[in-house]
Amino acid sequence: MHDLSGKRVLIVATNGFEQSELEVPRDLLKEKGATVHVASLDGAKITGWDKKDWGREVPVDTSVKDIKADDYDAIVLPGGQINPDLLRVEATVIDLIKAFDTQKKVIAAICHGPWLLIEAGLVKGRNATSYKSIKTDMINAGAHWADKEVVTDQGIITSRNPGDLEAFSNKIAEEILEGRHERRQAAE
Repeated sequence: MHDLSGKRVLIVATNGFEQSELEVPRDLLKEKGATVHVASLDGAKITGWDKKDWGREVPVDTSVKDIKADDYDAIVLPGGQINPDLLRVEATVIDLIKAFDTQKKVIAAICHGPWLLIEAGLVKGRNATSYKSIKTDMINAGAHWADKEVVTDQGIITSRNPGDLEAFSNKIAEEILEGRHERRQAAE
């Protein structure tokens, strides 16, 4: 059991996030003692996508523009097709992800969430995975793509789909407890 008491995790999402990919990590990390905040673009509640249709609303704690990477130990980026596609064109989101990288903090993305890592320039030369439909995007961005439930490279965690959520969430907890990853530079 990972004790995350005193650790703070940020989940960034907008409407159209895959329901389980936000809720499962949020709930599991809270169960382990972490403080978990959900941030949306405007601070308003957001609605998930649950397999084939709109899902449930999720309360939001803050807006992305009011967040500082200094205040958190990790950032989690849920997938779904809609959510990361909308977020990857938002400079405030990309700048926030880059700030977590600069501070060598844990960054976790699942499913289509790695699109955000591509946009932030963080996959080149790294071991990673993603949902199968963006495999080519990942490879074209320079990732060493693998079809595994969870892939970690110097504190950057990626997973493929909702079937990987338990391994993904546990790896986030493990990496948070490891602390900052000083050798964050990707191998070429």
